[in-house]
Amino acid sequence: MSEQDPRQEFSGFRMGKPFGIPVYVSWTWFIVAALITWSFGEQWRGMLPDLDVTAVYAIAFVFAVLLYVSVLLHELAHSVLAKWYGLPVRRITLYLLGGVSEIEKEPPTPGKEFMVAAAGPALSLALAGVGGLADLLVVNGGGIPEVLVKQLWVSNLIVGVFNILPGLPLDGGRMLRAGVWKLTRSPSAGTVAAAWVGRALAVALVVVPLAMTMASGRNAEFTDLVWPLILASFIWLGASQSLRVARIRARIPQVQARSLARRAIPVTSETPLSEALRQATERGAGALVVVDHESRPVAIVNEASVQATPEHRRPWVNVGSLAKSLEPAMVLSAELAGEPLIDAMRETPSAEYLLVERSGEIYGVLATADVNRVFSGV
Repeated sequence: MSEQDPRQEFSGFRMGKPFGIPVYVSWTWFIVAALITWSFGEQWRGMLPDLDVTAVYAIAFVFAVLLYVSVLLHELAHSVLAKWYGLPVRRITLYLLGGVSEIEKEPPTPGKEFMVAAAGPALSLALAGVGGLADLLVVNGGGIPEVLVKQLWVSNLIVGVFNILPGLPLDGGRMLRAGVWKLTRSPSAGTVAAAWVGRALAVALVVVPLAMTMASGRNAEFTDLVWPLILASFIWLGASQSLRVARIRARIPQVQARSLARRAIPVTSETPLSEALRQATERGAGALVVVDHESRPVAIVNEASVQATPEHRRPWVNVGSLAKSLEPAMVLSAELAGEPLIDAMRETPSAEYLLVERSGEIYGVLATADVNRVFSGV
């Protein structure tokens, strides 16, 4: 299962860097590896009667590793094509339910979106086809090779088919999103449509197995619904997150440096905080910029530090001690708006940024807190 957005935090082990893409294995993989080893070991004991129990479980563990190698290849197909299109890939993580490719920017066109999304399932289905032919023509004599190859090609077939189901956060959902985007010329409309289909798919994953069980006359047991519930929860949560992202993206055009800027006044670093605040109040300013003796901006006084300074101490605290030195990336054009502004802030995270005109004249200060308020309640 693939998702191409999120900057996720995780605990895991770095396994390598194929094609320049860091690959991590989450600790949750070991839970799945243990379950696969146990379940397939039990199943294969009758299929491999010549081997002792330890050997059968060792082969089942090898299968678990090979299965996740297949998942890694699936994710690499997404990531390598994304890099080829010039999209930065942060990492690949193998975890409980499969894998995730963290592609940090969305493809610029619906065609590229479709191709990046389709690459993973296409590779999984290709591996299933190669494995099926090998099972039929090469390793059909029984024994360990046939058992491993058969299970691997069937597993890749399941992964490929499942991932092309048309609902976010699955690859098929991103393919559907690309199609709606192409028709409507709106990536947001594509996201909303594919996310709602994803929610419907999540409900169907629980309702359909339950209905089939009841139709057969057998009472449904909890064990029959464990995996459908897990998969449905994964899809529902992913689809809901996609809807939230769509709402956030709809507000991005509202993020304009000029309209969100606070008026700033220049002060020297030796100015007492109380005096600087008095001047700011008198002139209706909401920010303080520290300048040198040639009136060049060198730092921005941090709002959180000001608020944390008790009022009785403010006459004795100089603004320079509460200021953050200006790095070049903290100086932004007052003309920035939308995604270019968000990208500039993301490159150098800070609480405040200095906004300047094209001439270099100070326009004001942009506070990250003010930008965040645009997206509050989403």
